Amino acid sequence: MKLIEDLNWRYATKRMTGEAIPEEKLNNILEAIRLSASSMGFQPYSVLVVQDPAVRKKIQAVAYNQPQIVEASHLLIFAAWANLTDAQVDAYMNQIALERGIDVSSLDGFAGSLKGTINSRTAEQNFQWAAKQSYIALGTGLVAAAAERVDATPMEGFDPAALDEILGLSEKGLRSVTIMALGYRDAEKDVLAAAKKVRRSKKDLFLELA
Repeated sequence: MKLIEDLNWRYATKRMTGEAIPEEKLNNILEAIRLSASSMGFQPYSVLVVQDPAVRKKIQAVAYNQPQIVEASHLLIFAAWANLTDAQVDAYMNQIALERGIDVSSLDGFAGSLKGTINSRTAEQNFQWAAKQSYIALGTGLVAAAAERVDATPMEGFDPAALDEILGLSEKGLRSVTIMALGYRDAEKDVLAAAKKVRRSKKDLFLELA
């Protein structure tokens, strides 16, 4: 199965060459992220694509100076919606109705269920839920990158408040959650490039309940 080969090939790359990712490969990765699973299909997050070297240098300063930030071809910033509102739900229902060619009123039950869920929680609880949804998209992006033989490093080591300020995320109604660095491994500088992948055994990871 090619997918298993791809997953064995990938690892969290620590050093990258700076080589640019071909546009077709980048678009395939972004499209996979767009099509990722999300609870109720709501996708309460945005993904910022950062290529500007000057901006990435600023990000590196608030991300423990990790070299992938500036050595990558592109950075993807996964940012969850800071607040969830009825208006966002209404916009989602209108999109469904338009794309499926149905009357939006037929979605009243679905809309009511989604609104009831978000309105029963605090803003922080909704943000944490939205952040979890963005992690699903992150995972999809990692797998898609491996399928394209593009290295991808998921990163949580940064100051979220500082990153939000650099990118003006508050004004966009967003809060940063994770970073994905996309590029190509520098096998000469990355000590993990030739290391064996280590994961828990199937016996340890999977618990079969009779």
